[in-house]
Amino acid sequence: MNTDLDLSELNLKIGQLFMAGIPGTCLDKGTKALIRDYNLGGVILFSRNIEDPVQVAELCRDIQNAALNYHGIPVFLSVDQEGGRVARLKEPFTVFPGNSAIGADIDPVGKAMEFGRTTASEMKLVGLNMDLAPVVDVYRDKLDDHLKGRLFSKDPEEVSVLGKTVVKALQENGIMAVAKHFPGLGQATTDPHFNLPRIDADENEIESINLPPFKALIDEGVSGVMTSHAIYSSLDSQSPATLSSVILTDLLRKKIGFKGLIITDDLEMGAIKKKWGVAEGALASFIAGADLLLVCENQERLLESISLVRKKVLQNQISVKRLQQSINRIMKAKRRFLKSRKTAQLKKVKEYFKLTA
Repeated sequence: MNTDLDLSELNLKIGQLFMAGIPGTCLDKGTKALIRDYNLGGVILFSRNIEDPVQVAELCRDIQNAALNYHGIPVFLSVDQEGGRVARLKEPFTVFPGNSAIGADIDPVGKAMEFGRTTASEMKLVGLNMDLAPVVDVYRDKLDDHLKGRLFSKDPEEVSVLGKTVVKALQENGIMAVAKHFPGLGQATTDPHFNLPRIDADENEIESINLPPFKALIDEGVSGVMTSHAIYSSLDSQSPATLSSVILTDLLRKKIGFKGLIITDDLEMGAIKKKWGVAEGALASFIAGADLLLVCENQERLLESISLVRKKVLQNQISVKRLQQSINRIMKAKRRFLKSRKTAQLKKVKEYFKLTA
């Protein structure tokens, strides 16, 4: 048994690896317990958690205060704010039409910059710190419905330019950006929310079409890269990218040289849950090289995942060194982007959104 860490210290390290969904519009007992007992790494908000800017600001403030009071470590507070059909923050937040509309605009770079700057300033105002955007999958002829409107272009170079523009605008204004879905979901004809897609592109096609936008965004300093729940038969015929050390460690870390956060897509999606289960999927993804593991709804599944990772560390099937590598990347990102300890000021939120007291 591994004796390098005592159990309570181990819980507090493993908790940092997880980003949880929460049930409602305020900080509930279950989420508070996750923060207190496990030093939870992050929280992701969905439409069910969002009513209006003031409520979001209060929720972010309460989550962040709990994390700082218990452990002195802030949490990632993330949201999918791509614009268009995937935008959790609705009016009175500024609503943008999404990547396809940006790509088709007469001034696409200007639109991408405007989207990034405005989105960052409004997210920061209410206390959010991570946007799970931009999508830099390259548009292909057969596109699954779940990606429609979400892709910039069929041209990898144009996707690269617009993706870099969004990343720069978000991150210069204090919001972490996350490029998704590595190594490119543009050819998927199945929705991974329900089933596991298989992408049969050859290595040359992946190298010349899928990867250039990710490489461009990594050169731009993107904070995170989100993994794809799809099998890429020419790279790894057995495991989806999220669970593949060939794709996450050998390709993304070693070959491309990405040093930031590798973040999974939601491990409760059918593509992972149906075959592997959430906890086994979380474990396999961590072993494959992921740093931040998303369990977006069921906190019982998240606790099972923490328990399984802990068990494997104690059995020496995961080294403390491997655990510490991810913790170091997570803490580096938090030092860079979450250094301000100021929580949202409700007066400023009301003023900006022109809300009456």
